Order: sequence, then structure tokens, then C-alpha cells
Amino acid sequence: MVKWEPILGILPPMTQMEWQQVFELYQQFPEYKLKNSSMDLEGFKGIFWFEYAHRLLGRSIGLIFFFPMVYFWVRGKVGRALKPKLIIMFVLGGLQGLLGWYMVKSGLVSAPHVSQYRLTAHLGLAFIIYAYIFWVAMGLLFSDDSYSSQQVGAGLRRFSYIITGLLFITVLSGGFVAGLKAGLAYNTFPLMGGRWIPEGFLNLEPVWRNFFEDVTTVQFDHRVLATLMFVLITAFWAMARKVDLLPRVRIAMHLFLLFLFIQVALGISTLLLYVPTDLAATHQGGALALFTVSLFLSQQMGRR
Repeated sequence: MVKWEPILGILPPMTQMEWQQVFELYQQFPEYKLKNSSMDLEGFKGIFWFEYAHRLLGRSIGLIFFFPMVYFWVRGKVGRALKPKLIIMFVLGGLQGLLGWYMVKSGLVSAPHVSQYRLTAHLGLAFIIYAYIFWVAMGLLFSDDSYSSQQVGAGLRRFSYIITGLLFITVLSGGFVAGLKAGLAYNTFPLMGGRWIPEGFLNLEPVWRNFFEDVTTVQFDHRVLATLMFVLITAFWAMARKVDLLPRVRIAMHLFLLFLFIQVALGISTLLLYVPTDLAATHQGGALALFTVSLFLSQQMGRR
């Protein structure tokens, strides 16, 4: 889909003539000319419906959020403290739609692939929106009166915040891996090209470009961050075991460790199997699951 029509774009092509017109428009862009020149109309419909479903889902989320918000707001069911938070959520969702189209536009130029910067920004904003909604929801779901029974020190509380922040950075590094297709470069583990520090590491000038534009460095960074998360989360779990936590928080701690091992296994398998799409998507879902538990622990440990 090479056009963005927030309102009219809800309706897909309905007739053979409309399909042909949309296909001819797609044929004017480099992605067709350089990558899909042998594609026929039926093949085009396959990629069209995939993108169409994604955009329709995004619009649906906005509508499903907006109308209940207005209804409960008008009925006086929304507290004063919650109102600005709901507005922020809705605005962020709209910005995500704009950012998604900005990302797509980067692939409609001479190089038919989206910018890794815009892809990662789109991914990062999705996680930010999710984190904000989840944090607000947990604050509403759990009252403060039960937190006094927890014996969480300031050190462990800060540790939980650090882990959540580093997990988010690791997710962003995964966005650059996906945007550059860096997962296809070194499909061995733990070594890269038979070395701990691969050849070509930090070859670009200036140095900062390597962390966002060099395939070797980007994959290496993601491995290092993932390894760091494995060490830190395991240490966090070991420390938290000695603390008197609420039952729900203790269960979440054990899930945190379980999800960590699953995510590491998914990441290594994705790499060794040459990045199959279904496994890569599962790995991304695993990142969200791990991030969710981390958010929950940070929110619960941060309450007094």
C-alpha cells in the first residue's frame, strides 16, 4: 500500500478495476521494479492484504479506545486524575499511526526497504504506549494498602527500574537488527565468524554510525545487551528470593526468570535457523512478555 488515507483507506479495492489501479500504482515504485517485477495481481493481493490488515487493526484500536473513553467521560465515570492520562494515550496512538506512515514512506524511494531508524522508532513508540497503558492500569487495579507488607529496599527497587530501562534499550537494538537484516549476517552462536569480537566491528566513521548502520556492530550489540540482561535478571531474581514479597510479586519474579530462559532460547534459535519469519515474530512477542513482567515488578516494587 503506497498511499496513506486515514479515512478512505478503511475500504479496500472492491472491483477488479480498482485492484488493477492500485496494482499499477504500486508498479511505479522501486520495490516492484527492483524486487517484485515478476509479481502478478494475485501476488500483489497477498502483500496488500497483509499490510491492509495491519493498518485496519491500528485504526480499530483507536476507535475501540476512543468511543468507550468518551462514553464513560460523559457519564462521569472517569476521575479527574485519569482524564489527562487517557488523553495522552489517545494522542500517542495517533502519533504512532503517523510514525508508521513515515516509516513506510522511507521504503518508497530508490532503496526499497524502510529506514532502520524509522522502523526502530515505530517499534519503540509501540512499547512506550504499551508500557504507559499497562502502568496506569496496574495503578488502578491494585490499591496501596497491601504494599506495606513488602520489604523491598531502595536498592532492589532501583535495580528493577534499571532492568526495565535496559530491556527497552535491548528491544530497540533488536529493531535495528531487524531493520538492517543483521540477523542474516552471522548465524552462529556464541561466536561471530569464529571470533568473540567479529571482523568489521566499528569500521564506520564516525564511530557512532556503527551502532545504527553497520550490520556487524548492530548484531554484536544486540548479543551483548541480551547477555547482559540474562546476567542482570538472574541476579535480580536471586536477590529478590531473599525478600519478603507479596505473593503476586513473588509469582511474577519466577515468571520473569522463566520468560528470560524462553526468550534466550528463542533468540538463539532464530539466529541459528537463519531467521525464519514465524520464529522471529515469536521472539519479538517474547520480548514483549518479558518487558511486561519487568514493568509489573517495577510498578509493584515502586509502590509503598
